[in-house]
Amino acid sequence: MTAAALDYGFAKRHGVLLLDAATPARVGLREGADARALIEVRRALARALEVEVLPRPAFDRRLSEIYAGDLAGAADAGALGAHDGLDALAEDIPAAADLLDAQDDAPVIRLINGIIAEAARTGASDVHIESFETALVVRFRVDGVMREALRLPARIAPMLVSRIKVMARLDIAEKRIPQDGRIAVAMGAKALDVRVSTLPSRGGERVVMRLLDKDQTALGLDQLGMRREVLDALHWALAQPNGIILVTGPTGSGKTTTLYASLGLLNDGSRTILTVEDPVEYAIEGIGQTQVNAKVGMTFAAGLRSILRQDPDVVMVGEVRDPETAQIAVQASLTGHLVLSTVHTNDAIGAITRLRDMGLEPFLLASTVRLILAQRLVRRLCPDCRAPLTDAERAAHPLLAGAGGTPHRAVGCPACQHTGYVGRLGVYEVVRVDDALRRLIGEGAEEHVLADAAFARRPTLADAARASVLAGETTVEEALRVTRQESGHGGV
Repeated sequence: MTAAALDYGFAKRHGVLLLDAATPARVGLREGADARALIEVRRALARALEVEVLPRPAFDRRLSEIYAGDLAGAADAGALGAHDGLDALAEDIPAAADLLDAQDDAPVIRLINGIIAEAARTGASDVHIESFETALVVRFRVDGVMREALRLPARIAPMLVSRIKVMARLDIAEKRIPQDGRIAVAMGAKALDVRVSTLPSRGGERVVMRLLDKDQTALGLDQLGMRREVLDALHWALAQPNGIILVTGPTGSGKTTTLYASLGLLNDGSRTILTVEDPVEYAIEGIGQTQVNAKVGMTFAAGLRSILRQDPDVVMVGEVRDPETAQIAVQASLTGHLVLSTVHTNDAIGAITRLRDMGLEPFLLASTVRLILAQRLVRRLCPDCRAPLTDAERAAHPLLAGAGGTPHRAVGCPACQHTGYVGRLGVYEVVRVDDALRRLIGEGAEEHVLADAAFARRPTLADAARASVLAGETTVEEALRVTRQESGHGGV
């Protein structure tokens, strides 16, 4: 008997969960729920009960975990699929002729729901539905790495893609141009916002769905795994009345999460906070969020220029990607606003070079930039199966030469789906623009000179990754994968 032995609809409606099927059975009762439901639970389980009262947020979280984990969510209007797995769902799809003639597309709907539910259960950030001439491939990006989840006959692709487009309110007749949309779904009490992007390809339309967990908006800065010196520097910069704070890194390195956590710290009701984003990934209560729409001329620069007339105290710009946006951001900081944004560079000091290349005067950068944070995400070792490196394995890695600590390697077990990793953690380098660095920036010093001054007493991104390896949090391979390997201050 599993923890999901109780019917999902009954558990959600009556606020009761089977936490442990041992004898006596351990049952969770939602705070404020009618305890008479326990009579029916005791009759159904035929054993004594040990009751634990759970606050509503904890109950909702456990409800989602238990029923999403078993893919046994009941088929009510707000929950995703009650099925044994994706393979079983795929087998429900009729043959090609029947599929094209069928008025009832329930099997396709169940398959899509099952794919989203499985992606959410495994912690996938993106679902890729790729059409080829010989097959339709469904892949998940889990902890930053792609893995194949399902392979279907190519004939199913048009129906699957069309149904996703209907759910995302896209034009199903238009297959020649890319389209973007959203799907709002729920898994019990867990709300997911699914961002949908379609792209024509040789084998048919390709669909990528990004899963945005609304619970992530509640993350605080102290939950992102920053080392104390990084966290202190960021708190200092956020306390400034004006200036520019930049977060750098490649796509998928967690920049948006860091910015939202920073805004959450500032969002105390005493300030007006406005953002311009492309797109708005999470809705945050108390913050005015504007989405870029290039088709109607609503660019980052146009949006930033407009919101500065809305009397903001704090402004967040999704990305500084052109000279006009950079100029307006600098002017905003000079006129008393705190500006948060991102730049796509490999390291923190590279942001200064990038902004100079956009035409910003060095003296303006020196007087406005307060802090630059570079970050990467590395996969976290599974605590159940990780194994310490042998002396021979340590000797094979120059990174570990003469180092203490207890580095580990990935092994793989059922708990981590045999990958050796569970979740991710951030590694960071921070540049706080002090008087010495401000003078060098104003003089137009070269990047390596700025780097030497910035990291004379602070760890680099490579140092942070190495510290995570020595602490047994991740592997050497992960550290090398996400940090620069060329010589210089960022090399591992």
